[in-house]
Amino acid sequence: MQALPKIINDIFPSPPIDETDRRLIAATQSGLPLTPRPYHTVAEQLGLKAEEVMARMQRLLAVGVIRRIGVVPNHYALGYRANGMSVWNVPDDKVVEYGQKIGALDFVSHCYQRPRHLPDWPYNLFAMVHGRTRDEVEEKVSRIARLLGRHSRGHAVLYSTRILKKTGLRLSKNS
Repeated sequence: MQALPKIINDIFPSPPIDETDRRLIAATQSGLPLTPRPYHTVAEQLGLKAEEVMARMQRLLAVGVIRRIGVVPNHYALGYRANGMSVWNVPDDKVVEYGQKIGALDFVSHCYQRPRHLPDWPYNLFAMVHGRTRDEVEEKVSRIARLLGRHSRGHAVLYSTRILKKTGLRLSKNS
């Protein structure tokens, strides 16, 4: 018969993060440093080797502690102050096709499908368009309309009025 601790360890493996992982998360939870070699900078701050920082980040991704590592630009800081969510009414059987085409445009940061809420909300395709001015956004939205052609059955542009705080992984006070 197996010893009780072995059974418990098999059922409840050790936590996916250790104290070094916690320090790494705390050091990066507000974002990676804006340096040419951010993992090296973090490693230096924590007294670790850059290879260990990168390996730990990969492991945290693999076990699901971190879902993804990506760039979250502050469009306002980059001069893009007119940000509009363009919403489109397109045939349901064309949403995936056009979503992929629109999402690939360099001025669209994200594009996705949402359900219609008829009769008040006929839109099923959403694309975030960024520009320095509303006129620039409107010109880009016109490009989308031309791309959609006869499949565009109406659209609107909803402009941002404030910045919502974007955050990444956070340690809770009890972690």
